[in-house]
Amino acid sequence: MTEATTGAVRGPVLVVGTGLLGTSIGLALHRQGVEVWLRDVVAENVRTASQLGAGVPAPAEGAPALVVVCVPPDLLGAEIGAALAAHPDAVVTDVGSVKSAPLAAVGRHPGRHRYVGSHPMAGSERSGPLAASSSLFDGRPWAVTPHPDADPGAIAAVIALAEACGATAVPMAPEEHDLAVARISHVPHLLAVLVAGRLADAPAEHLALSGQGVRDVTRVAGGDPVLWEQIIEGNAPAVLGLLSEVRGQLELLIEAVTAGERDRLGALLARGQAGTQAIPGKHGGPTRPQRSVFVSVPDHPGELARLFADAGASDVNIEDIHIDHDPGRPVGLVELLVEEARADHLLASLESRGWVTHR
Repeated sequence: MTEATTGAVRGPVLVVGTGLLGTSIGLALHRQGVEVWLRDVVAENVRTASQLGAGVPAPAEGAPALVVVCVPPDLLGAEIGAALAAHPDAVVTDVGSVKSAPLAAVGRHPGRHRYVGSHPMAGSERSGPLAASSSLFDGRPWAVTPHPDADPGAIAAVIALAEACGATAVPMAPEEHDLAVARISHVPHLLAVLVAGRLADAPAEHLALSGQGVRDVTRVAGGDPVLWEQIIEGNAPAVLGLLSEVRGQLELLIEAVTAGERDRLGALLARGQAGTQAIPGKHGGPTRPQRSVFVSVPDHPGELARLFADAGASDVNIEDIHIDHDPGRPVGLVELLVEEARADHLLASLESRGWVTHR
């Protein structure tokens, strides 16, 4: 394998591990007409994924063109090595959230040139094949992390995999990937865990005041602790560096609050606001000014659909949505995030259709 290939994914593709990501990859490839073989140590997962249409159980004999390893982080190195040994003509990739550790585990394996790591930036708090979706990767970035010894054909095959699944391939070095995910995923997860931990033993009367803000901050803390133990351990160097930065900022924050120094507090708050604005906007473009429009929605079937239909009739695009339930009444407060310039038009239009809005 010396020349880069282009275009569609060449099958059969063997997916090792039929959880959320593995089954979703199978479903996405099946959507493209690619032959997919499925393997998992849990036979029930293979049966479920097969019934969902993600592929067929891997035959006892056969030569896949591509192997996609979708197992927990602790097992990645062993499974990648096993795939390289068992399928000497196949390209091998994995979808683990840390890339330097699996590459190190491959070591000087004679098939090292056929291995290219990858990481789709998509997922869910749910797990298992029943949580899978053929559209899980649509429009999402998919990191492809070639190493210096990687064959160009192997790199092209993994890029083709990402694109066939509906994602956008983003090539980067393994160590750069690990620093990036520590910054945008692993450390935010740990901070969400710490905030959520303050709620575990909180008095019920405190929790009764919970709103969308605390749900937004703590949502990702609901992830599987066993999986996250493996992820954090696998990316410890990058995570520790960023946690040290956060610790320094936390000490400054404590000092500012203790001394009542509003200027220093304001500088830290402004820095956080700048960080939210640095996150790429829709389709990877710059973030555009947005504004929240709040609407009271009765909590019974059909009301959300009616609200969306009326918003659509207003010719205003909804960028995002949050729902906060009123604990005392059968009503939800729906927050519609729209372009700032269109917010007043949407408010007037919804009010003209009988909706109760909050300005």
